[in-house]
Amino acid sequence: MTLSTHDKLFPVYVFEAPVRIWHWVMALCMVVLAVTGYLIGSPLPSVGGEASNHFLFGYIRFAHFAAAYIFAVMFVLRVVWAFMGNRFSRQMFMVPVDMFTREFWRGFTSQGKHYLFMKRHAEPWQGHNPIAAAAMFFMYTLGTVFMIITGFALYGEGLGMESWAFKMFSSWVLPLLGYSQNVHTLHHLGMWWLLIFTMVHIYMVFREDIMTNESIIGAMVNGWRTVKK
Repeated sequence: MTLSTHDKLFPVYVFEAPVRIWHWVMALCMVVLAVTGYLIGSPLPSVGGEASNHFLFGYIRFAHFAAAYIFAVMFVLRVVWAFMGNRFSRQMFMVPVDMFTREFWRGFTSQGKHYLFMKRHAEPWQGHNPIAAAAMFFMYTLGTVFMIITGFALYGEGLGMESWAFKMFSSWVLPLLGYSQNVHTLHHLGMWWLLIFTMVHIYMVFREDIMTNESIIGAMVNGWRTVKK
């Protein structure tokens, strides 16, 4: 993945158009899901008057469910694209395999020293560096799968036992995780897990874009990882 000079590594087309579209759609969905999910867990104060005149909480739930459907469908499409896209499109799903290689741990250690300010210059990486790839898999990919499964389990509980969501998710997730209240709590904690990942991800992206010669942010806009002039 790495060579001795930037000239041999860049420019390279890393993020294809479907991956870039997926990235920004998922980012928008996460904003909507986080805000509406927080309000569902900590509802706004009630207002006076006839209940039929107020549907704010209904709109919040609708926005949450709509964003959740888009979030889940886009993630499934992203899994499909991992088999159809270039080699970089598979990185976020392949970390457990890479972790058994010496190259991965050498890069992981080197990149860790750079993040801890023990090493001035980072090695050039065409796609995700080993730490970023590990974070993408263990925090984002697994976290997303957990949120989709628990989310649809709770959704199916509301739809009823005859619904597709209850049969596919609620019927086994609720007994496995301790039924409704436990699943609500774990789903809420999962939101914070993904938010922590997002904050660290944003910090690292801006940090690397500033402190290295490689285009990091621009690569998710136009797809190309290049050497900055």
